[in-house]
Amino acid sequence: MTPADTGLRRTLGVRDAVVVGLGSMVGAGVFSALGPAARAAGTGLLPGLALAAVVAYCNAMSSARLAARYPASGGTYVYGRERLGPFWGYLAGWAFVVGKTASCAAMALTVGAYVWPGQAHAVAVAAVVALTAVNYGGIQKSAWLTRVIVAVVLAVLAAVVVVCLASGRAGAGRLDIGLSSGAAGVLQAAGLLFFAFAGYARIATLGEEVRDPARTIPRAIPLALGIALVVYACVAVAVLAVLGAGRLGNATAPLADAVRAAGAPGLVPVVRGGAAVAALGSLLALILGVSRTTLAMARDGHLPATLAAVHPRFQVPHRAELAVGAVVAVLAAMVDVRGAIGFSSFGVLAYYAVANASAWTLSPAPSSRVVPVVGLLGCATLAFALPAVSVAVGAGVLAVGVAAYGVRRWLAGRRLP
Repeated sequence: MTPADTGLRRTLGVRDAVVVGLGSMVGAGVFSALGPAARAAGTGLLPGLALAAVVAYCNAMSSARLAARYPASGGTYVYGRERLGPFWGYLAGWAFVVGKTASCAAMALTVGAYVWPGQAHAVAVAAVVALTAVNYGGIQKSAWLTRVIVAVVLAVLAAVVVVCLASGRAGAGRLDIGLSSGAAGVLQAAGLLFFAFAGYARIATLGEEVRDPARTIPRAIPLALGIALVVYACVAVAVLAVLGAGRLGNATAPLADAVRAAGAPGLVPVVRGGAAVAALGSLLALILGVSRTTLAMARDGHLPATLAAVHPRFQVPHRAELAVGAVVAVLAAMVDVRGAIGFSSFGVLAYYAVANASAWTLSPAPSSRVVPVVGLLGCATLAFALPAVSVAVGAGVLAVGVAAYGVRRWLAGRRLP
């Protein structure tokens, strides 16, 4: 297979790249992550959000610099391989593919739970099949659908903010910022909220399909992150003002509970519909990202070489997309993984730790190393501040990947003469 057979078409501009990032970030997380984060942080929810944003910013800047230097599919898998060595690239790719595949199934089940609770698994499988078909048709079709999804979700979130703040039931006293759960609670909330920021990685993961990547990616990543932060901050303030930290921490559907408490129960179905659409957007972007990292790992022999094929007409890694879609569909049909993906945040933070370590090697200038150092320390701190079960499962999943890598290297060594 020649290089031309495995190359992807560069069609995404700045606007498309920003939309892809927003489709990943302003997704289902904002509808569900605020409750667990408030339960962990109490009155420290907003400081937790700010801390998550700082770590995300450092990771975004490191990713942007690396993506401009290495505009290929695979994201941190490629950066770690090129800057730190094959093992670290593999570890980042493993953490991403395994963790995000489970996240795909969880997002699909979230769609099913909102659309048709009694048939959540069937709806989840249908959603995976439909979005895999969209991705198969080319990156521009995926970008177009993501634009529609982002517009719908932003409209729903804007309605929630306006209804809550204009209801007369919002109280500034409920925004009291403190440390009722201590610093540990704020750190844990930041770790949980960081997951909602992680979508900007999709822009870097799609680096081989971005036009003028040296210019486009460094502009698109901070733009997408900045818009997402403003949206999250507005939603968090509005919901807190109506519910307060205590009620928000006990809410299973925070935004729906907030509009109900604000005296607008008629908006609840709209919020539920927005959550389903947001989950679809996250699922679409996740399948895109996982398939591109799968493509990069297959090119290097860490996964079956057949997954490195690129469709001659649609210019997408069609076999990788079909394989990812099939695995996610099976998981969504058979297992309810929503309660079993706590390790995903741990894996994402490990992934970005490798990104920051890679960015640290780009320049010896101390001023250029401040951001990656802060990002690396932030990732490590938030990863180990997560609930103990998440840390244990996440570390176990990484250990399995390390063992697989070691076995593969050992077998390759034995085949040498």
